[in-house]
Amino acid sequence: MSAPSSILLSPEDNVAVATFSIEAGQLLPGGARAKARIEPGHKVAIRAIGSGEPVIKYAQAIGRATGDIGAGDHVHSHNLAFDKDRLAIGAAVPPEAASAADKAQTFLGYRRADGRAATRNYIGIIASVNCSTTVCRAIADEANRRILPRYEGIDGFVPIVHDQGCGMSSTGDGMKNLHRTLAGYARHANFGGVLMVGLGCEVNQLTLYGQSGSGAEKRHFNIQEAGGSRRSVERALGVLDEIAQEVATARRVPIPVSEIIVGLQCGGSDGLSGVTANPALGAAVDILAGAGGTAILSETSEIYGAEHLLRSRAVNEGVAVKLDSLISWWENYVALHGASLDNNPSPGNKRGGLTTILEKSLGAVAKGGRSPLTAVYNYAERVTEHGLVFMDTPGYDPVSATGQVAGGANVIAFTTGRGSCFGCRPAPSIKLTSNTPLYRAMEEDMDIDCGVIASGEATIAGLGREIFDLIVDTASGRKTKSELFGYGDNEFVPWHLGATL
Repeated sequence: MSAPSSILLSPEDNVAVATFSIEAGQLLPGGARAKARIEPGHKVAIRAIGSGEPVIKYAQAIGRATGDIGAGDHVHSHNLAFDKDRLAIGAAVPPEAASAADKAQTFLGYRRADGRAATRNYIGIIASVNCSTTVCRAIADEANRRILPRYEGIDGFVPIVHDQGCGMSSTGDGMKNLHRTLAGYARHANFGGVLMVGLGCEVNQLTLYGQSGSGAEKRHFNIQEAGGSRRSVERALGVLDEIAQEVATARRVPIPVSEIIVGLQCGGSDGLSGVTANPALGAAVDILAGAGGTAILSETSEIYGAEHLLRSRAVNEGVAVKLDSLISWWENYVALHGASLDNNPSPGNKRGGLTTILEKSLGAVAKGGRSPLTAVYNYAERVTEHGLVFMDTPGYDPVSATGQVAGGANVIAFTTGRGSCFGCRPAPSIKLTSNTPLYRAMEEDMDIDCGVIASGEATIAGLGREIFDLIVDTASGRKTKSELFGYGDNEFVPWHLGATL
């Protein structure tokens, strides 16, 4: 059986997307036939669209027809234009996205003493400042070599290190971001215990983080007070051995899937990312959200132009207004640096079939499915609402994922079309490819091949179910490809705002 040449991304759509070249006369979804050759990535009308009517893709209006479009016509810049009113079409998630069985499903996770749910059982060594990063890495290396073999119930000792913490203002957005991020990691459920190590004279003092938690769960000390680097390592090993004794007693127990929090990422995208991997992940998100779980959509600079569609799905006006304020902040932020948020597809995007900024941004937004937007959070802010939420982050993947994990994400789902390699301990990272050649070339790094949608071997809904099942299995302890290789020690990158002093 030959692979289909086009994909209908949603039943509401009036255009299909060519996955391979479509020849004139070829049958299209819905029964129409192509009137001319359609190149891969480009759109073709599957039914007549009158002049001025919305052209619908991803179940959303991407613009209006500038003239009558017949069934089978090529749809692109010559007959489609951006619509300043930015119409929203069919935002609600289908009621059948999550079944009664989905809502009753559990995963095998760790239940912490304070009630939070964890998918991994790590111990973290967190640097308060760049000056303590070398010591923190040495501590983690020694702990993994000397302590870990004695405790089967621990996944490992993880160094959380960075390049900030001093040479910056003690107030302002930069310090607020760093403090919120480090505090989020320090309390992350996937860390059964944490040791924080500072130098002693930095701006980001350990005293800012308090002494919450029982004695076995959290410790702080400074290298200067400990008597130097080697003595700090030995002191830390003594503390970590005590922590390990407690953390190793944790056992996996059934926990409702409603306590899974997934951070959504995409990077190294290609022309199929918005057609296969992102919509399939969105279908999984709709199941998870429908079952009471949480998915965090981010990368504010990459949803620009489609933010009104998320706004239309907001559960109340407060959520919508907060999203609007983030967009305004980004417009001012990039202007201050002499840049702009690109509001038009590039020539290369257009050659690949993208006509308007709405269409481009919708490819990224597709990761969030069609669920209602229940909350909007600042970078690294603790996520407490369930369903689909939005967190303000840059588009740069390590910075974005760091904010999501700080907010509580206990799993990351990451789509790629070019082959981004990524891990973000303590949260496991699932990698989804948009095309089959990439999956075959980098199979040891990638977990699911979404290119089977383009080849006709799977549907978006079917693969969404497979991704949802993998999220549950991963939360229950199944190792991802990035975990098996050892990714995750170098991808902690807090968002750096403000001047270096």
